[in-house]
Amino acid sequence: MRVVVQRVKSASVKVNQKEIASIAKGFLLYIGITDTDDEKIVQKTATKVKNLRIFEDENQKLNLNLKQVNGSILAVSQFTLYGDTKGNNRPSFIKAARPEIAKPLYESFIKHLNQDFDVKSGIFQEDMDILSVNDGPVTIIIEID
Repeated sequence: MRVVVQRVKSASVKVNQKEIASIAKGFLLYIGITDTDDEKIVQKTATKVKNLRIFEDENQKLNLNLKQVNGSILAVSQFTLYGDTKGNNRPSFIKAARPEIAKPLYESFIKHLNQDFDVKSGIFQEDMDILSVNDGPVTIIIEID
């Protein structure tokens, strides 16, 4: 599982030019699921995201987690995180999980995060427009096999 975490001041997602979700301060997550992922990996990754300390404390150190700053999460599925360009200019997505495997794991990931945070999400397999105001910018890639 691969998750790109962007610290944002705000973020929103549109489908067919209609806003379906938005957050203020928090995390914009781009979530990629590979064909070897399972529920154990989903839970481990969700725990890592929940505890990630990438907000500044009073000394400008990245020491605070999402809960400590009352942040929210916007989660977006993105199979292209598993695009492989080795040897080609056109990415191969063979390592990305098929939708029938990826969707339940994506939904489970959101469920785990929802236990502790206000989580908004895009729509799985839809063409989405993502708008965000990055904070910092701070971008972290979490990858758990």
